[in-house]
Amino acid sequence: MADELPQTAPEADTPNGPELVVQSIYIKDASFEAPNGPNINAPNWAPQYGMNINTTGTTLAENMHEVILTITLEAKLNDVTAYLVEVKQAGLFMIRGYSPDDTRRAIATFCPSVLFPYSRQAVSDLVSKGGFPPFLLPPVNFEALMQQSMAQQNNPSPVVN
Repeated sequence: MADELPQTAPEADTPNGPELVVQSIYIKDASFEAPNGPNINAPNWAPQYGMNINTTGTTLAENMHEVILTITLEAKLNDVTAYLVEVKQAGLFMIRGYSPDDTRRAIATFCPSVLFPYSRQAVSDLVSKGGFPPFLLPPVNFEALMQQSMAQQNNPSPVVN
């Protein structure tokens, strides 16, 4: 009939539908070390890079989660450390109305994806201000990292004696 109201999804008109809101984004910790200063910066600058990424989530209050994305980057030139930078980029996220599994997935994938551009900028700034050529972190697929981590947990490596 022409006078019937259109049907809408229950979440659209329910104030208690699922919500994921960024409350704040901040640097929790940052460090930069250049044991030999920028003097190691040779004309043929071609260091080997090692990068480690870690994500942790802490429940601060009901529906309030702090997520910390830690990125550690080390540049070595001929086995000599040129620089080591570590940034702990954090965010406070209100996550409400999701199942526990969906909340864990959001903390492991969505939240770090929100934090990553800020981490990338902080790392780049620290490296440049340390006197070295700029470095931009490559893109990261947090969904793939989560699946890889879950696969490792489900299939642990056999212990060799």
